[in-house]
Amino acid sequence: MKVLLTGAQGQVGCCLLASAPPGVTTVALGRAALDIGDGEAVHRALAAHRPDVIINAAAYTAVDRAETEVDAARRVNGQGPRNLALAARDCGARLVHISTDFVFDGRSGTPYAPDAPTAPLGVYGLTKLEGEQAVRALLPEASVVLRTAWVYAARGTNFLHTMLRVMRQTGQARVVADQVGTPTAADSLAAVLWALAGRPDIRGVQHFTDAGVASWYDFAVAIAEEAAARGQLPPGVRVTAIATEDYPTAARRPGYSVLDKRALLAALPMEPRHWRVSLRRVLDLISAAPSPYNDGQMPSNTPVCPSC
Repeated sequence: MKVLLTGAQGQVGCCLLASAPPGVTTVALGRAALDIGDGEAVHRALAAHRPDVIINAAAYTAVDRAETEVDAARRVNGQGPRNLALAARDCGARLVHISTDFVFDGRSGTPYAPDAPTAPLGVYGLTKLEGEQAVRALLPEASVVLRTAWVYAARGTNFLHTMLRVMRQTGQARVVADQVGTPTAADSLAAVLWALAGRPDIRGVQHFTDAGVASWYDFAVAIAEEAAARGQLPPGVRVTAIATEDYPTAARRPGYSVLDKRALLAALPMEPRHWRVSLRRVLDLISAAPSPYNDGQMPSNTPVCPSC
């Protein structure tokens, strides 16, 4: 099986490359090598490589900047998947596309099923939904849209690295406690994406996250505790819960975005790890090999008070 991977330099892309199954030929293209918003470039790339499967890990993820950079967000999140679906249809490839919990408004009190009504609150979620709709319309029998949430990894710019930096520098953090979802390690997501790449019988919209539920505050408390146990942080870091209204952002976030993944798990023989187990694994990876990819900057979707 030949797989073309877009967004290969991102945190999910790196985990996909590190975990490619035996017998898979991977063509890894980062943003510099392939701008998925350029339809002609996408067609040329697929015509040249003739993949069996495309895994689209490319995305515009600057949630707050998207509110003013609408065209840039739509080019990658909306037009990009459309370009990939058109080119995949022309060359006979399947498309596995990653989407987000931000397609929901967070007003549910129970986990969102794949067929739950969507109602994005901001430009990021809206453009990701546009990408989903294009993939499903153009490639209904040969695509999977996999929604996930709160992704982090041992490398890259993400909530985990932001928390480690803030806590190490200040000994404290103030973190939003009224946004609830499921932290998901990028290597957990990569394992499911590879499984889907080999399962042409699974199609349509699917959901996957690690197991369990947490607020951003819960996640931060766990980071402080687990990192201190590994000597990555001093003991006694103070984590203070704040409300969303105490940390205003340009884009609104869903207050509740837990995803119901039962349909996918019924089809795949995989048992998701609890998010705290995954956190321990990722912290162990950081301890073993500190990442040169973490640039120390705060990601735009981090629900933590930057004045800490």
